[in-house]
Amino acid sequence: MAAPYAPADRERETFQAAVGRLRRATGLPVAFGGVVGGRSHGVTLTEFSGTLTGALRGLVVSAGNGLGGRVITTARPGAVDDYTADPRISHEYDKPVNLEGLRAIAAVPVTVDGMVSGVLYGGIREPLSISDRVLDAMTQVSMRVSFEMTVRREVERRLAEMETAAITRAARESPTTGEWEAVRQAHAELRAITQDVSDAVIRARLQDVCDRLAGSNGRAPYQASPLSPRELDVLALVAVGCGNAEIGVRLGIRPETVKSYLRNAMRKLGTHTRMETVVAARRRGFLP
Repeated sequence: MAAPYAPADRERETFQAAVGRLRRATGLPVAFGGVVGGRSHGVTLTEFSGTLTGALRGLVVSAGNGLGGRVITTARPGAVDDYTADPRISHEYDKPVNLEGLRAIAAVPVTVDGMVSGVLYGGIREPLSISDRVLDAMTQVSMRVSFEMTVRREVERRLAEMETAAITRAARESPTTGEWEAVRQAHAELRAITQDVSDAVIRARLQDVCDRLAGSNGRAPYQASPLSPRELDVLALVAVGCGNAEIGVRLGIRPETVKSYLRNAMRKLGTHTRMETVVAARRRGFLP
């Protein structure tokens, strides 16, 4: 069986895509970067585009050292026109930089929750000034990466909380009314966001938690659900007291579409009212 796809792997993938975007956005011949971590609180260079050697691969740039280390410490973009001759930075990394043939280098931080979580670099093999336009373009790329990482980490955090809650509540024999309400609220919220998550791994985990929450009432589905995912999304929100307008806002659909999903669910379950439909779905193990 394949090993789980860890969050760190997905963040590297995000940086890999960002390095390519940075080259396209700036026109710089070389781009590279990596995620901050480890005891040195430095960035490990793992993603590259346009390099000619492996001199920089795996290099750990410690906080405070070199251009990237200064960016980590200040959380601000930085640039040098001639790396090995610039007096404003320390020169621990001159050898790999020279082996790659880089002269002018710019670096921008990627921040998550106010902390530098990675650094993106762009480089030129001539001692030229890197323009403000290029630095602005690099900053725009770093801001997009910051947003993607922030969203991913928040989803991971909330998902871990929901997984723990699902296991804990499913294990209890007699949950209280308040706990059942919390389960149903969690289930409805997860269903509302699952379909909009682009990451297939996270989406599968979210769906698994939804299924466990739905089965936490002790009624495993005795047949495959005839309801579509969106019909279940609507019913989950009906079950926690949402009206059609609120359901539409949460799911990003029109109230008329909500009504259509409800009518379809009633027809499939042989019911006639909203709450009768919710009760029928719970009895069959489709909702918690």
